Parts: sequence; structure tokens; C-alpha cells
Amino acid sequence: MEASELHDLSDDADYAASQLQGSASMMRCDSDKRSRSSDPDAAELIYLKDNVAIHPTQFATERISGRLKLTKQDALLFLSWIPYKGQTSNAKLSEKDRNLYTITAVPFTEVRSIRRHTPPLGWQYVIVVLSSGLAFPPLYFYNGGVKEFLATVKQHVLLARSAEDANVFIVNDFQSRLQKTLSSLELPSSLPVASGQSTYPLDEVYSNENQGGTSAGIDNRVSNVSQYGLRKQKSHDPTRDLSIHLLEKFSLVTKFARETTTQLFSENNGFGSAGKRWNNQPVHSYPEKLSNIVEEKHDQNPHSYPEKEHLNDEEIYNDIDVPADPLEFNKLSLVWGKPRQSPMGSQEFTAFLDSEGRVVESKALRERVFYGGIEHHLRKEVWPFLLGYHAYESTYAEREYLRSVKQMEYATLKQQWQSISREQAKRFTKYRERKGLIDKDVVRTDRSFEYYEGDDNLNVNIMRDILLTYSFYNFDLGYCQGMSDYLSPILFVMEDESEAFWCFVALMERLGPNFNRDQNGMHTQLFALSKLVELLDSPLHNYFKQNDCLNYFFCFRWILIQFKREFEYEKTMQLWEVLWTQYLTEHLHLYVCVAILKRCRSTIMGEQMDFDTLLKFINELSGHIDLDSTVRDAEALCICAGENGATSIPPGTPPSLPLDDGIVYSLDDDVL
Repeated sequence: MEASELHDLSDDADYAASQLQGSASMMRCDSDKRSRSSDPDAAELIYLKDNVAIHPTQFATERISGRLKLTKQDALLFLSWIPYKGQTSNAKLSEKDRNLYTITAVPFTEVRSIRRHTPPLGWQYVIVVLSSGLAFPPLYFYNGGVKEFLATVKQHVLLARSAEDANVFIVNDFQSRLQKTLSSLELPSSLPVASGQSTYPLDEVYSNENQGGTSAGIDNRVSNVSQYGLRKQKSHDPTRDLSIHLLEKFSLVTKFARETTTQLFSENNGFGSAGKRWNNQPVHSYPEKLSNIVEEKHDQNPHSYPEKEHLNDEEIYNDIDVPADPLEFNKLSLVWGKPRQSPMGSQEFTAFLDSEGRVVESKALRERVFYGGIEHHLRKEVWPFLLGYHAYESTYAEREYLRSVKQMEYATLKQQWQSISREQAKRFTKYRERKGLIDKDVVRTDRSFEYYEGDDNLNVNIMRDILLTYSFYNFDLGYCQGMSDYLSPILFVMEDESEAFWCFVALMERLGPNFNRDQNGMHTQLFALSKLVELLDSPLHNYFKQNDCLNYFFCFRWILIQFKREFEYEKTMQLWEVLWTQYLTEHLHLYVCVAILKRCRSTIMGEQMDFDTLLKFINELSGHIDLDSTVRDAEALCICAGENGATSIPPGTPPSLPLDDGIVYSLDDDVL
């Protein structure tokens, strides 16, 4: 990792005064109760600091000085502190005392966090907290050097500043499952469709879902989009060759740590009754006449509801017994999942408006978009309604006035960072960090599409300006990698810088929690997903539990950027506008996750996938998922789950419902 990629620790003084604390009362870890490996002979010395002391008592004179070391072997980082022999400052401290405090080769996989203390007067020290909750005594740096110590640690493990305490740094092991999940995200490149042969028979998993399940107007929709220069198929996208470090991928989205998994999915998960209600609840029982209903519906409309063929478990998986799907998923979607319609055109949309431009029945409009989508040329008019930027009750005149007001407001916001001089930028660390990150991201976001293709592309520059402006508009959240993925289709559709900015603002009001430093938004969504799978497919949920996959981190990419990497550009826009309607539920994206997992359950359980294999399999589904059938499946699952599904999702789980009056509100109002 390059030094420039490390979190900037130069702002330590900004936090010291406000975070000054007294001596912490920490539990001392007895070395006899821990089994630690000695420093490996072949270990590489990464860091060494002399005159680092431990104070066994409250008196500064009674200290034990020693040498602090960081070593590395087999990609693991180890922490050691060895006291000097015969160099105690007090005769009362025996050799036994010194040995008691010795820290011998503790791997950072067992470290939860590092607390830093930099008082204006006195010595700097750190406290290393283990995953067990115990902590070593404070390590005092008599010659300074805490910043260098943390910077060195950060070069070899993931170190993220805590949102609750700026002097606490959360430690994540690069070998943890979440990190493997994050490492699989290829945010700088476009969708890796057909980017190599899949290891698994993915096309067979969705074998017959393309037959008869495509929207009636899809060919017309794609041809319309091509007029706007949507994409050019390329055999090779050079941006995919960029190797992006984990910290560059998600900036602040790094708070997950291994121990949060047990907190998230334990009995006492902190989400109240909604989190506990279904722990022992059996899967929903459905009528025995389901098969008869399916046959009747299929006879009535055989082309709209094609029967899906699934893999022959006996032929592929030999003697492995795959538990049956309790919902008879293939039949379920035929009963409750409606077929997709042709996209809504201008004439049909006009019928939803009165003479002054108000949407007469917003629910009917959202239902129409949910089942058919929108013709591309009409999206710039309808998307602002779906995102909450325009109120459904607004008139033509009111929307035009809002555009002019918001255009001036955007120009004012943009001027804030445009007016920063070179000298001021040198003293504005956050601005430099965010600008540098945005500059890196925009040049590798969807660059294989003609709209963003080529050197000195004006649209790429506009996207950069919008993201920089947003980082000043919402300074607390700032910019996180992944945001450019959301902005790209919005700018492509709106074709106006100011309008794209405000639509993006409206979207971030819903999805901003995905990028919060404390990651509570992602925590709650993964937890809700686990409960929905438990409700709708308990055998699959139990399989994940038995194979240590209950954290559902393999679905992290799906949720974070809402399937942007799983579908082609046009398909992504179709899915997003379905999700934005929030017609059946504001959490349809979670049911989409369940639908994909259930469609692949035979492959997952039949091949006895562990976490690593499952993560690879999930990533290779990209470009092989049929959108229309997946949305139909998700609709059926949502209807069947009913109130049980709704109560499985903790209150406040993103995305939040849009405001009834759009975003025409005072900035002092409570947004969420």
C-alpha cells in the first residue's frame, strides 16, 4: 500500500483537545491465560520503537521500559512488546513483574481496536484492545511516535477511525470474510458482462428464464437508448486492469469488523422484538392446492408464465441431498408474480396528469412503472418524481420555478469549492482527500459507455463537479466510493448538471446510510436479509449457518450499490426505477437478493459451497441474471411474506421512504 493511500493522520491535533480523557481503567490480560506463538524466526521486521514503557502503578517513576515491534509472516501482522532486561526504574518491580507484562507475537487478527491518547501535556500512549474485550496496559511512547506507529499498522491491516470516538481505530483483518467480500468489488470498471467463462453453469441456473419472460417493449427500449449513445460492446475494457486497493474502494465504508458479525446475528441483536420474533418461527405454510392453482394459471396464460426448469440435483451433485424448497419457488412465482409489461410512453404518462401538470394518482403511476418501466426519453421527466425531487402534486409552473431556484442554489454550492485557492487547499486536508478520491473515481466509472468514453470527456468532468459539490452540500457524509456508480445513470438520464445534482441529493437521502462511517445502514440491511431468508427458505438459511456464512457478506455488493455490477447499464436503470417506486415495499431490493439466492439454492447447497466458494460464485453471477424473472420472483416473495416479512425488517432500515412533498423543504427540516 502506498503511503498516500493511508488515512491522513496529520489532523490528530484537531481531535486531541476534544477527546482528551483520563487514564482508562482497562483489564489486564494475564499471559498465563493466553497461548501466544513466539516471534517466528522467519518473520520480517516491519517496525521497531525503543523506550516504549508500561506503568504497572499510578506512579510515573515505576515504569517498565521496553521495545515495541511489528513483525510480519505469512501475510499476518504481529505485535510484540519485550521489556528490557534489568532496566526497571524501581527495585520493587521484579523479573516476574516484567514477564507478566510481556506481549509476545499477538496477531492482529485478534485485535479489535487501538485507542490513541495524545494529551497536550504528558506522554502519548495507546491501548490495544483484543477481540475478547480484554486489553493490554497502556503503552507509553516516551519519545513520541504514535502517529508513525498507527501509520505503519495501517500499511498492513485495515484501520478505520471510529465514528463514536475519533481516537479509536477499528482493526479489520485483511483475511476476514468481509474484506474478501469488499476486495471482490470492482468499482472502477464497468459491468463485467461476459468477462470470462464462469466456473459454474450460471446460464443453466437461469436456463429458461429468458424464454417468454422478456418485456414486450424491451427491443424498442434498447433501440431508443442506443440513440443516446448508451454503450458500445468492447472485448476489453482497459479500466478493468486497474488494481484498486481496498481502502480506495469504499473510503469510509470500512467499519465492519469480524466481531460485529456475532453482535449482528446473535439472539440479543439490539433490534428489539422484530429481530427476535422469527428466530424460532417455522417457515410460512402455504395451501396444498398451490400446484392446482399453478396449472390453472398456466393454462390460462401459458406464454406469460413460462415454467422454469431447474437443475437435476441427482445428475449434477451425485449423492448430495439438497433440502426441498419449502415454498415450491418455481410455482410460487407463477401464482403471485405478474408478467412485465411494455415500458410507459409519453402519451400514457400525460394521461396521469391534470391540465396543470399534477399527477392525479401517484400510486397508479408508481404501479405502472413497477410493472413496465419507462421509455428512456421519458425518464428525465419521471425520475424526479420517483426520487422525491418533484412532488406529485406540483404543477408545471411550480416545477419550472423549482428548477430555476435550484439551479441558482447549485451554482452557489459549487462556488464554495471553486473559490478555494491553492494556498487554502494546502491547509484543507478534507478537501484535498475528497477531491483526490473523486478525481480517481470518475475517470474509471462506466468508461466503456459512449456517454463517458474517451479522454477529456465533458460528462466525466461534470460528474466530478457534481460529486465535489455534494461533498460540500453534505459535508458530514462527504464522498464515499460507490457514489459515482449511483450518479452515473442519473447524469446520463437528466443531461443537466443542476438537475442531476438534485436528483442525486434526493437519492442519497434514501441511500446515504449505506455510506455512513458506522455502517449501521448496511448492518441493518444484512440483518433484515438474513431474517427474510430464514422466513422464506429456512433450509438455505440453516445451510448458511452451518457453513459459517450467516453474516451474508457475500451479498454486500448487491446492497451497497443496488446491483449496479450485476446487470447491464440499461437493465440497471430498469431495476432502479422499479425499486424507486417503492410500490410493494421500500425494501424490494432485499427480496431481489432472496430471489437470486433461492434461484441458485440447488447449486449452492449441492456443491457444498463454503464462504470463499460462495463469494466467487455470487460474483460470477454478474451478467447472468435475468432481470424480468428476478423482479417477478421478488414480487411473489414479498407478497407471500406479507406482514411476517415486514416485521422481519427493523424500523429505519434503508432506503427510507421519500417525503410526500419531495425535497422542497427548508434545510433546517428533519429530512428522515
